[in-house]
Amino acid sequence: MQKKLLFLFLLLVAEITTAQQNILSEQAEISVLTIGAGASLNDAFGHSGFRVKDPIRGTDLVFNYGVYDFNTPNFYLKFAQGKLNYLIGVNYYEDFFEAYISQNRSIKEQVLNLSTSEKQTLFDYLLNNIKPENRAYLYEFFYDNCATKIKDVCNISLNNNIVFNKPKGFKDQTFRSLIYDNVNKNSWGSFGIDIALGSVIDKKARTEDHMFLPENIYKFFEVATIKNSNKPLVKESKVLYEKIESPTPSNFLTSPLFVFGVLGCFILFITFNDFKKQKQTVWLDVSLFTITGLVGILVLLLWFATDHTGTHQNYNLLWAFALNILVIGQLWKQKTSSWFIKYLKLLVILLCLLTLHWVMGVQVFAIGLIPFLIALFIRYIYLIKYFSLSH
Repeated sequence: MQKKLLFLFLLLVAEITTAQQNILSEQAEISVLTIGAGASLNDAFGHSGFRVKDPIRGTDLVFNYGVYDFNTPNFYLKFAQGKLNYLIGVNYYEDFFEAYISQNRSIKEQVLNLSTSEKQTLFDYLLNNIKPENRAYLYEFFYDNCATKIKDVCNISLNNNIVFNKPKGFKDQTFRSLIYDNVNKNSWGSFGIDIALGSVIDKKARTEDHMFLPENIYKFFEVATIKNSNKPLVKESKVLYEKIESPTPSNFLTSPLFVFGVLGCFILFITFNDFKKQKQTVWLDVSLFTITGLVGILVLLLWFATDHTGTHQNYNLLWAFALNILVIGQLWKQKTSSWFIKYLKLLVILLCLLTLHWVMGVQVFAIGLIPFLIALFIRYIYLIKYFSLSH
């Protein structure tokens, strides 16, 4: 009996001690950390986190919403389907700081202008969020990520009393142009994004939606105010680490525009050679129809078989026509079916529609595709004339 009482007493003391550690002192500060871009594509957009510092309690922690578990069953399939849960993580500030310094990524801090009770509300929310049953959330690149969580949690702690004013020099942009601000248009990362994401990201983002990027969280927080009191949301801003700039080597010879430029010239060379000899290079056409067909199937799957919102209404299907896979057999015939010539004319019309979509701003396509699409257009025109001679 005495042992049980002693155990219960120790348990109670432990709970009281833990509860006391979770109560912030008046000297505590909560700030937003903004991490600059890294070298890889998944780091290109930066990162955000909350820093909770209490010198009286000896607390200095960073909470961030950018953690994922590679041990998740079917990790890559769920990622592709848009069904992957991200997690809130917590680190000691020193570990967090050193990790990003080692990657030579800038670190900026904005100390929030919160009352003691507001700090406690925010901290309690984070502590509740870090519990195993609450850690996971369904990641969405534009609307629910590590940056938007900063905005949302701050709003919760302040009862939605934050007024997000437009930063100096602000201009409305599309989601795609916001991506281009962080990723070179003529890079493979941008190329993949432009193939996978549809016209829905070419619409103007709402003012608040610009905050899906960590850097824009920083800019908007700098000029944000709190309703009624009209006091600034941020009371102090400082740079904790400045990235050491180094010369960026030119990668043009391995860029999409150069690679597809060479490919386009190769296709045009073979087409010109075929024209002179009045023949068809079958392996080239089979390759083109296979590639465009498979890419088209991938685009369709991303559009209709996943939960990603950014992959909808993707007019890359106008050049990556999925049905090309089904008509490859016609390319092997000495005399094609009469409908196949009409099919080739349809492909030419689709490429014209793609150009119209591009010019009108319905969807912006990868600039690396330009030489390939020109070559594809000319190849289709040649095939129409070539197969028409056999009818």
